[in-house]
Amino acid sequence: MLKAIQILGCSSGFISQRLKKPHSGNGFSLISSKTSYNSTPKSLSFRVIRMLSSPSQSNSDAPSSSSSSVAVHLAGIVRKIKFCQWCGGPAKHEIPDGEEKIRAICTLCGKIAYQNPKMVVGCLIEHDRKILLCKRNIEPSFGLWTLPAGYLEIGESAAEGAIRETWEEAGAEVEVISPFAQLDIPLIGQTYVIFLAKLKKPQFSPGPESSECCLFELDDIPFDSLAFSSIFVTLNLYIEDVKSGKVKFHYGTINKRLGTGPSDIRAFTLDYHLQV
Repeated sequence: MLKAIQILGCSSGFISQRLKKPHSGNGFSLISSKTSYNSTPKSLSFRVIRMLSSPSQSNSDAPSSSSSSVAVHLAGIVRKIKFCQWCGGPAKHEIPDGEEKIRAICTLCGKIAYQNPKMVVGCLIEHDRKILLCKRNIEPSFGLWTLPAGYLEIGESAAEGAIRETWEEAGAEVEVISPFAQLDIPLIGQTYVIFLAKLKKPQFSPGPESSECCLFELDDIPFDSLAFSSIFVTLNLYIEDVKSGKVKFHYGTINKRLGTGPSDIRAFTLDYHLQV
């Protein structure tokens, strides 16, 4: 669980913190912070916190995906592109003039294949102080719990995509209230945008990609059976907000550790930037 943090002296732009005992079972621990932002307006002030997902790993030498290791990993992905997506010609792999990263370049038409992150959108649905979760009926993470979420499609806004995914996975009609969290995961090229939402009708049922849907009390959320790191972080943030009495918007970067599989949802560090 994210440790509770008390903000002091926000009018001057200086942020200090007081830590409380973490919630049992969730396993987040703070290992460093940056606290002075005197030039930042109060309405746009941020605090930056590095967190680990497990207390047993809470030391400054804990492994994380540095920018250099991520670059090597992504270059390996680029080299898997063997043919041009436009003309089918063979691709070569080199750094184009004026750029800094290895790209797949067609040897016939000369076009460059640029790979861009995908946006995942979803809803955190609160109903009677409970959270709606879906048990996945597909891989990856078959049989594990998640918020209703999926890839944004062309032609829809982020909120529209989140509403659609909620209907497809949970059979629930929802009204979006506000953005809750943006979580970037550079290693796998994904950005999660999660919205707070409420049920229009107290009805839901699993869609084809879900085997079960259920409303969980906050203390009963199955943290040991969650599908993804992003969902683990989002639910911890929400619980901490509920305890503080104020739900906020959160932004952070999840640094997945190289060499870990999709089932290792706690194998990450979180560079956490909280808007206040």
